[in-house]
Amino acid sequence: MKLLDRLLKPTVERLLAERIEAEGLDALYRYRVHSDPARLRIHPTAVVNNAIFNTGGGYITVGAYVFFGHNVCVLAGVHEVDKFGLERQQAIPRSGYDIEIGEGAWLATNVLVAGPVKIGAHAVVGGGSVVRKDVEPYAVVAGNPARFIRFLNRDDGGDLG
Repeated sequence: MKLLDRLLKPTVERLLAERIEAEGLDALYRYRVHSDPARLRIHPTAVVNNAIFNTGGGYITVGAYVFFGHNVCVLAGVHEVDKFGLERQQAIPRSGYDIEIGEGAWLATNVLVAGPVKIGAHAVVGGGSVVRKDVEPYAVVAGNPARFIRFLNRDDGGDLG
């Protein structure tokens, strides 16, 4: 048995290490969908990395050239807080929590978006922020809850707000 272990162990360890490395890297760039994938629309130019999308309570639309940092959660699914136990687990509104993320928006690492929400075109959401209200186009927001910081300016110095 020791001879067999000595012969197989290096091969098994190498194969296992290769698999872990491949899955680990892929996991950084593979998003996940909870509930109905047909309710999620991601433009082909968007980069969402390893985001989690919950479509249980509405549709989620991610526009052109949107990009996410890692570990972004976009949650159109909720539970009824006034229920308890099994009833709370099963009380899931199936509509009314749509989320729209406009063209060119940037959601930094560890952002949580809870619908219903619209994030405007080219808006920036700072890392770790919790978005529960609409974000205007070209706005920079950050914090928990996300608060308005400023509007982005055009290249020519003009105000976009």
